[in-house]
Amino acid sequence: MRLAGHGDELLRQLAQGPVVRIVVERVQGSGPRDVGAWMAVCADRLIGTIGGGKLEFDAIAEARALLAGRPVQAQRRFALGPSLGQCCGGVVWLRYQTLQPADAGRVRAELLESTRGHMPVALFGGGHVGLAIVSVLGALPVRTHWIDSREEVFPAGLPLNVRIEHSEPVHGAVPTLEAGSHVLIMSFSHAEDLDILAACLKRRRERADLPFVGLIGSKSKWATFRHRLEARGYGQAELDAVTSPIGVPGVVGKEPEVIAVAVAAQLMQQRR
Repeated sequence: MRLAGHGDELLRQLAQGPVVRIVVERVQGSGPRDVGAWMAVCADRLIGTIGGGKLEFDAIAEARALLAGRPVQAQRRFALGPSLGQCCGGVVWLRYQTLQPADAGRVRAELLESTRGHMPVALFGGGHVGLAIVSVLGALPVRTHWIDSREEVFPAGLPLNVRIEHSEPVHGAVPTLEAGSHVLIMSFSHAEDLDILAACLKRRRERADLPFVGLIGSKSKWATFRHRLEARGYGQAELDAVTSPIGVPGVVGKEPEVIAVAVAAQLMQQRR
């Protein structure tokens, strides 16, 4: 089962009463969601999606029947053709799971385990933009390692896919980052940013296992950093591999939430 960003809400609802989780068990041909996608039906709300349309409408009705105590098949086959009013052309098998509050520990463990295959992101900086990015990434298939030299900046109630680290000096965390991490640098000071970036370049030179290193800031900031890093012995090819400014081009605005969306979109372009 994949965690698609709604695990935290599922656990909150499960603490209040029974929930029916609908999981895409199998897909043949074209379907609206991949195997492992899920949604949850609660007494008064829905969490997530299995693709919308008549497929989801009928699945929700069956989940509500389960919540009402009426019998429903544990697994159902849906042909996505004219009879269902959808033209995907494939076949989807759905599995229904009735979860009780006592299942919360097991469900939490499953959700955490499901993130293991997600893209690792290392985010340096706990400021406004960092917080906005963490919020957006909380709903995406990534695992965020959030690092800052100020321990007090991390808020409570973070998404399940976020792990925090207080590191002083902050660039001391770079050698222990998970291999394959996509690094975002946006600390509270340019001096810290430079040290983090230099540590990332050093690790890339030694291990070549950080596929994306991005630095927040203006073109003039990057030009200044580039000169300083050249003075530290880093060559043109190494510096050309740094992404700065970060975020997909064409997104206008300096609001933290706007920047977060642009950065998250850029990260999704890096998914394999």
